[in-house]
Amino acid sequence: MLDDNPSHFDGDHYLNPEVWRPDETRTTRRTSQRIGNIFRWQIGLRPRWPNALPPQKSWPQVMPAPGECCVTFIGHATVLLQFGRAGRAPLRIITDPVFSERCSPFRSFGPRRVRPPGITLDVLPHIDVILVSHCHYDHLDLPSLRALAERDDPLCISLPGNRRHLEKADLPRIAELDWWESTTDDGARITATPALHGSARTPFDSNRALWGGFTIEADGYTVFFAGDTAWGKHFDAIHRRWPDIDLAILPIGAYDPRDLMRRVHMSPEEALMAFDTLRAKQGLPIHFGTFQLTDEAILEPPTRLEFASRPGSRPFAALENGESLTLPPADTKS
Repeated sequence: MLDDNPSHFDGDHYLNPEVWRPDETRTTRRTSQRIGNIFRWQIGLRPRWPNALPPQKSWPQVMPAPGECCVTFIGHATVLLQFGRAGRAPLRIITDPVFSERCSPFRSFGPRRVRPPGITLDVLPHIDVILVSHCHYDHLDLPSLRALAERDDPLCISLPGNRRHLEKADLPRIAELDWWESTTDDGARITATPALHGSARTPFDSNRALWGGFTIEADGYTVFFAGDTAWGKHFDAIHRRWPDIDLAILPIGAYDPRDLMRRVHMSPEEALMAFDTLRAKQGLPIHFGTFQLTDEAILEPPTRLEFASRPGSRPFAALENGESLTLPPADTKS
């Protein structure tokens, strides 16, 4: 059996354990060579998405009944989890909240949103816990975090090295969890989980902060949020620790060109492999169709996932921005 917790920090930088990578993506290529290839790709001629898509259906906001978990896809990697509790307000957890027009350090330059959030900040319900998977701009958005901090006084949970970024949003409470570390808040147990990815907010801080996902255990449910990750053997380690996952939230976009992206992002087919490895009861695809980060067509990821899922009719299909699903009551799960 593979080591579930191989070393991922060398004293200065965080690392992706090579033992977790599929054999075909292990490489001895120097980091400087990979960065050079990515730079040449970025400045070259690339396919461009439309500036906007036709408006989607307007979806009503949902409220969980006691014992229910309601999940709403807001857009990109932003998902609202609501756990209904008898006689109390629901526990509300949001992942990687990005409501800004651009995911960029600049107001007029960088990837621009082509779909509006499924729930806007002004009508978003009170948030108790924010989960931030890593510090890339399409996951850690300071204006959105600052607005939530001022309005809701939430707990923000991330991974080591991200506090220095999060403090700029004036968040009142910040917790950093290394892989497999847990904390408990308002009855929910939240554990940081491994991912194969990277981090940076400038050209000078590459991999100075850790990346990962989270497992949320609350009111009888287990929900896994993968954050941003490549396909790898860490999904086996996660399944061994949580063999009964009710919902797996998995990224399916930003994968093309494949030779550059396969070490940091999953294709739809690889996301389906992760879903099958986790043996989750339900899947929710994220990380597609909002910001153009790579070269695949805007509607390609969910279409490829739908085609790949057909043989086994897996419950792993995309939602529209603002659309929700409700998990079965915890006391009726088989």
